[in-house]
Amino acid sequence: MSSPRPVVEGTTYLVTRRCSERRFFLRPSRAVNEVFLFLLAVAAGRFGIRVHAFCVLSNHFHLLLTDPRARLPAFMQFLNGFVARVVNVLIGHKEAFFASGQYSAVELATPEDVLREAVYVLANPVAAGLVRFGHLWPGPWSAPERVGGEPFRVKRPRHFFSEEGSFPAEASLRLTVPPGFASAEAFRSRLVAALEEREAELGRQHLGFLGEVKIRRQRPTDRPRTKEGRRTLNPRVAAADKQTRKALLERLLAFTRAYREAWLAWVEGKRKVLFPAGTYLMRVLHGVACAGAG
Repeated sequence: MSSPRPVVEGTTYLVTRRCSERRFFLRPSRAVNEVFLFLLAVAAGRFGIRVHAFCVLSNHFHLLLTDPRARLPAFMQFLNGFVARVVNVLIGHKEAFFASGQYSAVELATPEDVLREAVYVLANPVAAGLVRFGHLWPGPWSAPERVGGEPFRVKRPRHFFSEEGSFPAEASLRLTVPPGFASAEAFRSRLVAALEEREAELGRQHLGFLGEVKIRRQRPTDRPRTKEGRRTLNPRVAAADKQTRKALLERLLAFTRAYREAWLAWVEGKRKVLFPAGTYLMRVLHGVACAGAG
């Protein structure tokens, strides 16, 4: 039995999903960019997800979001499933699109942690040595100025989607202010300053950048020449403050223990057992009772 993931209303996450074998299936192109933005807008609207920032690199994507209705798994299933299906058709690929295993969803504890990860997301193309500044990335990338401002409006792509289908002719995605910030202006100003500082730091570290022309010349089946390091950690929480991080980890451990006890009782036939708050799959599939549920 895999470790359960609590899904709690109002949680803010850094979400990451990687392509299979690190392939460049999401390499920037007009068609791929339109498909991803359209599906992100549709999925966010359908599941009530509030998106704060995003960046789609050639072989993975990052989303900074808040989940007011505890629908993150359904949102990701929808987004990942349709992105894989549509882009596979576009690039003529028939095998697995995303890497095996679950997507990464790291809970962010405080507004400072959210700001730090927003900078990480938007500086990702620079950190990877691809472009000198994040806004030069030719793939989907959310400028800080869009937070609380004009929404992205994306027309339904002509390929794959039927005019008679359930997808709208146009989808809108408005970037919202993360919880804990007084206003969009307050968040934007801090994000712009921190991003500029991070990009300057990364610029001093890199001797050169690949650039848009070479990026667009890459094939979807290509992948980085460098080997990926072994992953020893798969974090589920992030907090710069040690005490806050400790409290989050203790809460996660308590959830895991309570979930396993309830699950074992349920397997034994005790259908009135109470699962901990944040239980998702058992609630959706079997309608189990959960603590804190109205």
